[in-house]
Amino acid sequence: MQLAEADTVKCEPEPLNKALAMLRPLLSKWRTKPVLVNDKMEAIGNSSVCYALKVLGTKYIPVSRDESEREVPLDLLDPYWEFRENTSRARVFDNVVKLLYGNWPTPIVKLKSLSNKSTTVWAKLEWYNPFSLSVKDRIAWYMLVKAFEEYGEKLRVVYEATSTNTGLALAGLANYYGIKTKLYLPRTAQKCVDYLFKALGASVVRKQASITTEVIDEVKEEALRDNAVNLNQFENDYNFYVHFRYTAKEIDYQSRMAGFTPDAIVGGIGTSGHLSAISFYFKSKYGDSVKIFAVEPKQGASIPGIRRVETGMKWIHHVAVDKVLEVSLEEAVQGVLRVAGEDGLLIGLSAGAVAYTTHKLVSEGAIEGDVVVVFPDHGTKYMEMLEGVLSEESREQ
Repeated sequence: MQLAEADTVKCEPEPLNKALAMLRPLLSKWRTKPVLVNDKMEAIGNSSVCYALKVLGTKYIPVSRDESEREVPLDLLDPYWEFRENTSRARVFDNVVKLLYGNWPTPIVKLKSLSNKSTTVWAKLEWYNPFSLSVKDRIAWYMLVKAFEEYGEKLRVVYEATSTNTGLALAGLANYYGIKTKLYLPRTAQKCVDYLFKALGASVVRKQASITTEVIDEVKEEALRDNAVNLNQFENDYNFYVHFRYTAKEIDYQSRMAGFTPDAIVGGIGTSGHLSAISFYFKSKYGDSVKIFAVEPKQGASIPGIRRVETGMKWIHHVAVDKVLEVSLEEAVQGVLRVAGEDGLLIGLSAGAVAYTTHKLVSEGAIEGDVVVVFPDHGTKYMEMLEGVLSEESREQ
């Protein structure tokens, strides 16, 4: 048995269901059998294991030409190599794309506003991503990287349905790569974001739909008609895979460095990519000792960045979530104000929904110990909505 650089071992991609079926035991045992390879380093046995290790992002893949080889621990394959190497740098980057992934892991910080004597709440701050100042930088980058692998130089124009953040991330990255972007927004998206997109040189199309998913089919058809590429964040499995390889594994790595394993994780669901990947990773590795709470808007409420499960989302149905909790827009704003007032961080409205839910769970004693919350973005992009809600509250008072 030898350890080969992961990029040197060749194996075919697997469908999502098959990949997840292989990843579960891999994480729970934290061990793997070597991959059988030929002289060209092509997987000829255990190819599913090979692909699963590539999805997980280990630095090495164990290879052998003997089926009798014993299992090896995943720590031997250096699963956290990217984070360790990034944190040792002096934060000097050759280009803006390296600025993105070279800054991972994004920070985790302890919050006094949500913690009490029996519970310590740690917030993962995703606005440290540079293009959209949000978690959506991750999926925009990964979908583009994989699209380049598929289309090569033919990738010249990208069409995408977005409410704000994925569009900002795509427009910024596309400019670096020399690609044009056309972004489709629902009528409920804030008016100010049109100017952000235009500043980035993207074409903006406003639709009468109330939520982004209502225009998916139309965007697909127009992209096909115009010979453009629709990355489709709502159905593209790289949305899930990037959060599995990075966001979830970062939380695991950071919590280990801080000396704890999360007792609970709370996050919002939009496309469901990041929370589903986090749930799959932690439930597979640690079982039900880690509770996962998902946050969605109450019926009729509109909170940027999250939506209700029944509006259609792919990956949440492949994973286990302990409870889905509802939040109103007003409650989300209360979460924003709580964190801003006690910790001084101006978080976005989806983060506010997560903060409100976490505070409620902690206050009721429903969660204790170490809790990780994912804050998807910053609050500066939501002035229109904050103004409307806070002005109404002022009038009522």
